[in-house]
Amino acid sequence: MIQVVDASVAAKWFFAENGDQEARELALSGGALIAPDLIVPEVCNVALRKAVEKEITFERAQAIALQLPELLNRLIPGAELAPRAIELAIRLRHPVYDCFYLALAEIADGELVTADMKFLKVIGRAGFDRKRIRLIGELSPR
Repeated sequence: MIQVVDASVAAKWFFAENGDQEARELALSGGALIAPDLIVPEVCNVALRKAVEKEITFERAQAIALQLPELLNRLIPGAELAPRAIELAIRLRHPVYDCFYLALAEIADGELVTADMKFLKVIGRAGFDRKRIRLIGELSPR
């Protein structure tokens, strides 16, 4: 099954956080991992913040920017997902950024992989199939 990885999971590939081991296992699984191209600036923003806070070097932040696309099988242009992402954001009353990942999971008929419990709750209340969403992290039901 195609798995749509969101930025909350991809950041765990590079940083020690709750659920990072599970996220790294996903990255190394050989499965079909895809994401909207929006994932690159989102993860780069996390890397920049950590560099500014001196948790990592700026060189490490730049290396992350280069490594991230290599860990995904395909990056999907946001323009292809925007109409459905906006529709979902309006329906869920949730920021559109997260909805790009959900839109891609729908369009690709795949599983959304997230570490964002708040988003998971919003999706669940809206009646989306919980079996098509995988939560990574300590509270993960798997």
